Amino acid sequence: MASKHLYMCMCMCMCMGTKTISIMDDAYNILLSKKNKNESFSEVIRRLAGKKKDIMMFAGSWKDVDVEKIKKNIEDIKKRSTLDLINKKNDMYRF
Repeated sequence: MASKHLYMCMCMCMCMGTKTISIMDDAYNILLSKKNKNESFSEVIRRLAGKKKDIMMFAGSWKDVDVEKIKKNIEDIKKRSTLDLINKKNDMYRF
């Protein structure tokens, strides 16, 4: 009796699909202006969309800011604007 051999071949192919999208002319022109010479539109979109930034990358950015000085400046602006409004109101009633 002749032996029978069963051969199995498995081939796996991963292809990226494509999608057709509609965009307005101005959006297309913006995308086109961002496109590098040898870059596909898909690559442009991936590059521009990028990854979300981690908020921790901003940690310490304001460490040298003088918060009390900012508060004082805001209070000074409030006082000046209030005085300006009072003076304008008084000017309106002067004959």
